[in-house]
Amino acid sequence: MLGAWLPLGPIPVPRPLLWRGTGMRRASHWLLAGMRIAVIGKGNIGGTLGSKWRAAGHDVVYGARDGSGDGPGGAPVRSIGDALKDADAVLLAVPGQAVPDVVNEHGAALAGKVVIDAVNRMGAPQFDSRALIADAAPSARYVRAFNSLGWENFADPVPGANLFFAADPEARAAAEELIGAVGLEPAFVGDASATATVDALLPLWFALVGQNAGNRKLALRIVR
Repeated sequence: MLGAWLPLGPIPVPRPLLWRGTGMRRASHWLLAGMRIAVIGKGNIGGTLGSKWRAAGHDVVYGARDGSGDGPGGAPVRSIGDALKDADAVLLAVPGQAVPDVVNEHGAALAGKVVIDAVNRMGAPQFDSRALIADAAPSARYVRAFNSLGWENFADPVPGANLFFAADPEARAAAEELIGAVGLEPAFVGDASATATVDALLPLWFALVGQNAGNRKLALRIVR
């Protein structure tokens, strides 16, 4: 059963060192040591997640066309190409119309990396970027996550709230770590072919927001 609610107030959630929830696996040594994460885009979603991951001990660098200075949370801003160098994981958090150019230009740099697709390409023939990423970087390990809730739920998560995600098997552990580091409970719905299942939660979330006077601080959780 899914429950949705509005929080009474912000309650800090500590970052665990081991996976949380039933059936979660222990973190591997490289995850516990911290990942190098290239966050492409420094708006509400990219900036919020980058700040959270940096605070959790990961090595975060933002990638932007105006690559200079510091970004949200104090992480450096570099060109997209420089940000992708030596990254273990990549978050795509740019406007939907920018995704084809970013992915096609930097496909070689995405090869073999965990690529988290947080972009909702409103009005495009394909809502997610899975096919674009697969064409440009066939060996990239795809994750669909951080696209079904408003960014407010990443900045100040409701305790016990779930984030539903789909991932290639090789990317699942990294996705669970990064979701947990934000303060949300990862809920795996299947491999990358389950991307549409994750996307189906977005209209549900928008409908619930509309029924709660437009308050975007609303989350979902699994009740067992």
